[in-house]
Amino acid sequence: MKSQKFEKLGRAQKQYHRNRPWGLSSSGLYVPHDYSEKTGADLSWWDDVGFILNKRRVIVWWQHPRYLYSEEIGRRARALAGDDPSDGWLFEGGTKNYKQVGRSRKRLVSYTSRKPSEAQKQYYSACREIEQRLTVEGVEFEVGTSWSRERLSWATGIELIVPLEVRDEKELAVVAQLARKLLLGQTTLHAEFPGYRYTREHWLAERQAMPG
Repeated sequence: MKSQKFEKLGRAQKQYHRNRPWGLSSSGLYVPHDYSEKTGADLSWWDDVGFILNKRRVIVWWQHPRYLYSEEIGRRARALAGDDPSDGWLFEGGTKNYKQVGRSRKRLVSYTSRKPSEAQKQYYSACREIEQRLTVEGVEFEVGTSWSRERLSWATGIELIVPLEVRDEKELAVVAQLARKLLLGQTTLHAEFPGYRYTREHWLAERQAMPG
């Protein structure tokens, strides 16, 4: 028995796409990013791609496992640095900037944030130092493959974590093709990447190719 909620979302998705046509590439993909400065030696971290399936939009939010690994390094660095002072320097106590729009009228056009406190600066410095060390040493952490689907009012969203490289539209199309096959039940991540785990050994082996 079909869910009324899913049927309603499906109709909303079709209507949204019908009223707001997606600008697609010659290969039928929604490509939001530019690859003109990418090279074949670059490592990939994350990307987005869209396509049409059954007159509905599918948006894929893809991440390479190394991106999740790098995020874990940042998380551990913040934890080891201690408590964040959280002095609110970015949003609190800033200076309002006005623009003259008449002889006696001014319009608020921007804010200038105040400087962070010494405690906040020290915390940031500690985070950077620890993160740099952990980036060089690596951490004991593993990332597997996964995917999940979310039904939105305008599209079906796919969160996809797989070890692919995306440096041009041709490689991006591989991500879209995999997402399509997963949605249609034509493959599984176990079949595509049997037993895959991104580990500290992977991270250390790739360190020389990473920026910074």
